[in-house]
Amino acid sequence: MADANPDAVDSEAVTSQSRARRLTRRAAHGVARPAAALLHTYGTEHAIDGTVLVSALIAVGWKYETDLEVFLFTLGTVGVFWLSHIYAGVVAGSGSAGRPREAVWARVLATARHSVGMVLAMLLPAFFLLLAAVGVLDEYVAYYIALWVGAGILAVLGYVNAARRRKRWPLRLLNAAATSALGLIIIWLSTLVH
Repeated sequence: MADANPDAVDSEAVTSQSRARRLTRRAAHGVARPAAALLHTYGTEHAIDGTVLVSALIAVGWKYETDLEVFLFTLGTVGVFWLSHIYAGVVAGSGSAGRPREAVWARVLATARHSVGMVLAMLLPAFFLLLAAVGVLDEYVAYYIALWVGAGILAVLGYVNAARRRKRWPLRLLNAAATSALGLIIIWLSTLVH
């Protein structure tokens, strides 16, 4: 009997390794794509505005007795603000020169899609408030986590923006701290007017 051709064995190993690398890249790309899309959505002006709004609403929500009440107050207020953005987008865009015959529902959907970051900004803080509502977390712990999540989101966005500009890590951290600190000042000012 003849021995197996060493070139054929090497070829199969290379093919197997190549296939494994492709699968690994696809898996990484499959995870990276949704993560990049989520980061992009959180990086929109609507999501940043929503993050500040949600944090301010939670900060003034201390007057409610339970985290469920804070959650419902935040949900209702963000819902009204989101509808206001959609309304403004539809009215401002109706009959514009670029879209003279665009259907109203198409404009509603386009504006809702464009401003969905405002609603997404509420998800993480709301998650912690709901954990308290179902008894998984202590109400004070959940309230303070939900309150500080916004500052964390703003810090991450500051870091990512600096990374996109190819800044070194000390400047990335400085940008994260500055973005978060400015956001906290705006959140504080928002609580004063509510």
